[in-house]
Amino acid sequence: MKHLNKLLVAVMMVMGLTSHAQDSNNPWAISFGVNAVDTRTSSGSGSGFFDQHFSQPFAVKDNWNILPSLSYIGVSKYVGSGFSVGLQGSVNKIDKLVTFDPTAPGHDSRGNVVTNPGDLMYYGIDAVIKYSFKDLIKSKVIDPSLTVGGGYTFFGDESFGTVNPGAGITFWFTDAIGLELATKYKWAVADGAGDRSVFQHTAGLVFKFGGKDTDGDGIYDKDDACPDVAGLKQFNGCPDTDGDGIVDASDACPDVFGLAALNGCPDTDGDGIADKDDACPDVAGLAALKGCPDTDGDGIADKDDKCPTVAGPRENGGCPFLDADKDGVADKDDDCPTVYGPASNRGCPEVTSEALEDLKVQARAVYFNSGKATFKTGDKETPARLDAIKEILKNYPNAKFSIEGHTDSTGSDKINQKLSEERAAAVMNALIERGVNPENLESKGFGASQPVASNKTAAGKAQNRRTEIRHIGSKYQGKI
Repeated sequence: MKHLNKLLVAVMMVMGLTSHAQDSNNPWAISFGVNAVDTRTSSGSGSGFFDQHFSQPFAVKDNWNILPSLSYIGVSKYVGSGFSVGLQGSVNKIDKLVTFDPTAPGHDSRGNVVTNPGDLMYYGIDAVIKYSFKDLIKSKVIDPSLTVGGGYTFFGDESFGTVNPGAGITFWFTDAIGLELATKYKWAVADGAGDRSVFQHTAGLVFKFGGKDTDGDGIYDKDDACPDVAGLKQFNGCPDTDGDGIVDASDACPDVFGLAALNGCPDTDGDGIADKDDACPDVAGLAALKGCPDTDGDGIADKDDKCPTVAGPRENGGCPFLDADKDGVADKDDDCPTVYGPASNRGCPEVTSEALEDLKVQARAVYFNSGKATFKTGDKETPARLDAIKEILKNYPNAKFSIEGHTDSTGSDKINQKLSEERAAAVMNALIERGVNPENLESKGFGASQPVASNKTAAGKAQNRRTEIRHIGSKYQGKI
């Protein structure tokens, strides 16, 4: 025991001298301190499993066996993702052995009796897998953990294996030195071992060590911002390959000397745009066009502009659109590209009052066979009138017209309505046959409902039997 204490003190002194050079990156840790063994869990008293094994956990004075010297030492290695593995050796002397004997003098209310078995030594060697929650809770001081493992225990003349779940918490005074408090339940599982399960509690110091200089640049990894690449001390161990005073990690062009304002990249044309981002690195240009110039100011870089000196829209390659009739409406949008017309009418001329009046005259001179929707037999004037109407309408390719049929009051309303619809449709079809766009025409019939003269005279009835053409959708409204 005396030699063990001397060994632990020596280790503590060495770690105390070197720990200031260590930090949480150090993979190795050594811990030592005192341990307490509680045999209460093996007595078997109580009303159920948990009551029998886990009651009275803090009966320190009555049940805990504490050796008043350094009595455990452990070593572990961090393996990543919060996990570490290690070994721990411990020694204790059992002077408080808890057994269940309700007939023995001095037993407690549960039937437990505490005896001193004499020179009963306890030795344990345990393997441990530990998971730390320190990074998970983002704390630099408080470090809770869970452990699981197994080991082998020498209990007097007995020896047996154990399974050891546990938990602990470490309070870090520095990055490398901490106070470690832990407990584990050592469940005896070997055949013939008897019920020797115990709780073992430990309290001691833990030191981390093993720092290294991976890249060999004279800067320890714990202080090296670039531990895998040799670098310069003034840059915390990071390299500056091109020597422009900007470390490679922050240098957008680490192999080419550049400007700090451009994150270490050069700017050959001096337009304030780094060459690596400049689509025209040798010619000063605009940031909005990735460093390329725009001579005509139409928002299209010269290299992509088919007419770089004349402004034009992007959809026409940077060239202005043609306007053959010079009416201010580009040919592509002009329904009448060769005839002057206002933009409000998509470049086509407005339907004039003169044209409307001419349509009125021509339409009323279209004649039908009596009581039918066929054009008057032998009448040469009607085809000429239809041709004239076609010539008027072709001057207005985007205007829409309604062809409307009317009758006098002779006959029933039903017959008159049908006849008026059929006559209007006949005129529309004749115009379509002559080349008028059918999308610009519609036909309607009104029967005798809209007379323009009295139906009491033959002359009046003649005026009421008529075809009319109305321009719809323009400023000229009303009937012809």
